[in-house]
Amino acid sequence: MLVNRSGQEFHIKDSAAPILDRENRIIGSVLVFHDITREHHMTRQMTWQATHDSLTGLANRNEFSDRLASMLAGIDANTSLQHALLYLDLDQFKVVNDTCGHAAGDELLKQLSRCLRTNIPISASLARLGGDEFGILLEDVSLEQADVIAGQLLQAFAQFTFHWQDQRFDVSVSIGMVPIHHKTPNASFALSAADVACYVAKDAGRNRVHIYQDSDIDLSERHNEMHWVSRIKAALEENRFVLYKQEITPLCETGQTPHYELLVRLLDQDGRIVPPGAFIPAAERYNLMNTLDRWVIDSAFSFLRTARQRGDESIYSINLSGNSLSDEDLPDYIQAKINEYRVRTEQLCFEITETAAVFNLEKASHMICSLKKIGCRFSLDDFGSGLSSFSYLKNLPVDFLKIDGSFVKDMNTDPMNRAIVEAIHQVGHSLSIRTIAESVENQAIADQLKTIGVDFAQGYHFSEPEPLLSSDNVILLHKKG
Repeated sequence: MLVNRSGQEFHIKDSAAPILDRENRIIGSVLVFHDITREHHMTRQMTWQATHDSLTGLANRNEFSDRLASMLAGIDANTSLQHALLYLDLDQFKVVNDTCGHAAGDELLKQLSRCLRTNIPISASLARLGGDEFGILLEDVSLEQADVIAGQLLQAFAQFTFHWQDQRFDVSVSIGMVPIHHKTPNASFALSAADVACYVAKDAGRNRVHIYQDSDIDLSERHNEMHWVSRIKAALEENRFVLYKQEITPLCETGQTPHYELLVRLLDQDGRIVPPGAFIPAAERYNLMNTLDRWVIDSAFSFLRTARQRGDESIYSINLSGNSLSDEDLPDYIQAKINEYRVRTEQLCFEITETAAVFNLEKASHMICSLKKIGCRFSLDDFGSGLSSFSYLKNLPVDFLKIDGSFVKDMNTDPMNRAIVEAIHQVGHSLSIRTIAESVENQAIADQLKTIGVDFAQGYHFSEPEPLLSSDNVILLHKKG
């Protein structure tokens, strides 16, 4: 490197050649300096880009994995030296992205990157692992010390508010933590374990720290889910899914059009009816819900064609999963099936959960608007169970608001739950949305719902789910030619 009088540095590549006299003796030399400053800067830039995230300036996943591997390599089997890995996942990032756009999401990631950097030790390694996920390596710390640092990060996020134009968002984070010591097999295992611990933290309610335990990955449970995948595929191939219905009962007005929710069950090979809680988690995890939702739509429409000929004018609610909200072809599929089976759209009501709608706000709104144009109705299911915000209702023109059963089932003994039910009902009515209370299991709850003015109720107090078709036909909703 050369430095000029002004202190400017130049990276150079030098070469030397001797100057010889007639007797071939060296009498001097020629030095040649080639300025490679630009090439040097380009090399450094390319190296930086290969190891860092361009948006936040943090290390990327590959660099983080290399640092983790180096950390593991430096641990002697005979030492008590211990480190910690934190895996962070933002809890409401998708809401910001879908509500305000990707520019807002990018700005949020940059601000949170600075927030993280100022709240971890200088010696720690911070990386963006992808999307809204971050990783932190804490060197030479006990598990207790790492837990304190993770708790401080939760507190920092609790005090952080993101402002975008005229909107404000509170953002929380779920953190999975894994100790790094001489028994840690490799970097890949540590990252996978931290990811699992983060998932457990989210599943436990978000905005918390979970320290990895071997029981977090229950191999028998995962094996069971994989077993369900083959059973679900076989049931689809052999038409062994069946539809049940449960009445949605009017509480206040008489002369209402009958209304039912359609529920899917699996008919096992031994003839047992399998409830959805047994197979839906596996279908969601292994991307089978889109196929199952389409089966339900096709089967329900086939039933409605026959029912209409018998004079049945009831409304039937069909559940759509969060996976199907991301299926851009689904509205066209529904429209094609409506035409194929000549279904009256005023008999159709589609149910989407509040959480799925919020996390797919733009797509949910598009699907609702496109299908409402042709006469379909929509229900927002399990309202109150997720990121409840009445402001979202303005962007989701639904016809029914189903109040989550966790508030309804003990509202006659819990004043707070009764107040929540009443508040949801009042806001729903102010937006001309009719309300449905779920999990109504006794007359005392039904009486309170009538007093509040809730429009409909659904639960075992009024009716249990029953097969949509008679037992003779329950299997063969669609006969293969």
